[in-house]
Amino acid sequence: MGGEEQQRRRLAIALAAVLLLGTFELSEGEFSGDYSKLSGIIIPGFASTQLRAWSILDCPYSPLDFNPLDLVWLDTTKLLSAVNCWLKCMLLDPYNQTDHPECKSRPDSGLSAITELDPGYITGPLSSVWKEWVKWCIEFGIEANAIIAVPYDWRLPPSLLEERDLYFHKLKLTFETALKLRGGPSVVFAHSLGNHVFRYFLEWLKLEIAPKQYIQWLDEHIYAYFAVGAPLLGAIETVKAALSGNTFGLPVSEGTARLMFNSFGSSLWMMPFSKYCRADGKYLKHFSGGIRKDHHTYQCEQEEFHSNYSGWPTNIINIEIPSIRGFDAYPSVSEFADTNLSSMECGLPTQLSFSAREISDGTFFKAIEDYDPDSKRILHQLKKSYHDDPVLNPFTPWDRPPIKNVFCIYGIDSKTEVGYYFAPSGKPYPDNWIITDVIYEIEGSLISRSGNQVEGNPGPASGDETVPYHSLSWCKNWLGQRVNITRAPQSEHDGSDVQVELNVEHHYEQDIVPNMTRSPRVKYITYYEDSESIPGQRTAVWELDKANHRNIVRSPVLMRELWLQIWHDIHLDTKSNFVTKAKRGPLRNEDCYWDYGKARCAWPEYCEYRYVFGDVHLGQSCRLRNSSADTLLHYV
Repeated sequence: MGGEEQQRRRLAIALAAVLLLGTFELSEGEFSGDYSKLSGIIIPGFASTQLRAWSILDCPYSPLDFNPLDLVWLDTTKLLSAVNCWLKCMLLDPYNQTDHPECKSRPDSGLSAITELDPGYITGPLSSVWKEWVKWCIEFGIEANAIIAVPYDWRLPPSLLEERDLYFHKLKLTFETALKLRGGPSVVFAHSLGNHVFRYFLEWLKLEIAPKQYIQWLDEHIYAYFAVGAPLLGAIETVKAALSGNTFGLPVSEGTARLMFNSFGSSLWMMPFSKYCRADGKYLKHFSGGIRKDHHTYQCEQEEFHSNYSGWPTNIINIEIPSIRGFDAYPSVSEFADTNLSSMECGLPTQLSFSAREISDGTFFKAIEDYDPDSKRILHQLKKSYHDDPVLNPFTPWDRPPIKNVFCIYGIDSKTEVGYYFAPSGKPYPDNWIITDVIYEIEGSLISRSGNQVEGNPGPASGDETVPYHSLSWCKNWLGQRVNITRAPQSEHDGSDVQVELNVEHHYEQDIVPNMTRSPRVKYITYYEDSESIPGQRTAVWELDKANHRNIVRSPVLMRELWLQIWHDIHLDTKSNFVTKAKRGPLRNEDCYWDYGKARCAWPEYCEYRYVFGDVHLGQSCRLRNSSADTLLHYV
């Protein structure tokens, strides 16, 4: 009996040691290797969450009314048949961000709120956002409670997300619930504006919990952060949307789109700003005697005034200011025809140029305040919701977040807008400005809409069609002084076209341009990886050739790389800090196809011909030889 008792004690001590070790690993932000413990939290981007009506609105001259829980964003049927009614449910008061008196909308909840914005046979695929992502999760055996969407009202500025909806309180509880439910930390996937939302959450959290517990909380609750298509220094298209309207493919006029966009407080959240200008942090004030009532101090380095264009490729706005002030500056066509032009002969328009700093600090909107009725409203929101925000002035470059594993992913080398020329249109508000020319960046050069070369400071690559390279690539500053670079084809490959540069020197605020070749017919993905600079932390930047900003979350290449990296991380016996890039084979049945030249399934070591009733062509009958889990073992 004594021997049995002694054996029981040994087992109990061993079990306690294992449990303590597991607790230690999780508290340090390390994933213990149990696939079932990981959670994924998705923060969608701008206009990527369904909004539903929370009112009863009778629409005259239309058989379609709005009832509680009816889809507002996005119901194209009601948009086409009752646009004025639909706008009442979408617009917010531009000063206090309250709802229209006759209709209010609120964000939907759950994964269905972000998968398809307008479900339907035709509209569903066109408005699909995160649906493919969820399909991959199911295909690889992820449990339903492991993927959590955190939709939000993307019309609101950050402070009102918390004030009206307690969004950041709920987000904190979501992380804590996921840890309690599954026993492990979460992986954050944020797209576009969702990255700004997550940044604000991290700053809000500093003021919410004790400073000694802040890093500990992050390590316990967040294993990795994947920043996808993050406009870290803003996006140029927001300027176009504010001045002339951006329909985003909706069947509305640009004037209507401008009216709607400028009513949203969030419209300024992605305004471009200078990397040389910073605001002091309330976090520091919070722990040095309490938050004071004074405003942020917004200061710029001398480099801002010595460099051209605030570090951007060119001036973002070039605008003709008319000679007549006030609303009479924009008469209708008939009024203009009746005007005595002789009195205007000396009043020639003046062309002014504005940099990113002059947009974000309000200089530009003050300059056109007498000529545009929206400027006063924009200046009000700019000051109230951003420069005077008690948590964060988002027009400050983002330093690397204090999370164990950070992956910054974006598309490059697409034709992207970086500057505009505006002029008065002669029409009344909201159509009072017209774009006379657009400056694009494309693969290391600047061109105008007419195709002429433009002088400026183009980067080594271009952006993702929506966000310029200058803004997307800011996260390269999160890398350390020594970086390993790998370039590989995006498609499945055998490793023959993989290029590697090790220990490349990197200096802060300087871009890293690999000395590597490119085949003109191949789309590459370039990995910049650093696991040495900060002990216990990893940072990686992935650049995907020709990946579109809005479609990148549906990219099979991106999803494949994410899964391989996560699969690599959950195995404690891995020898490398990042998943190998030496080879990429098919992971799913959909990746297998028929090679007509060799009359067999391509990738014979992974795929085989296996007919299943219902297959209509040879490629459908090509399937993986082994299960996806067995295939993934090659990447451990």
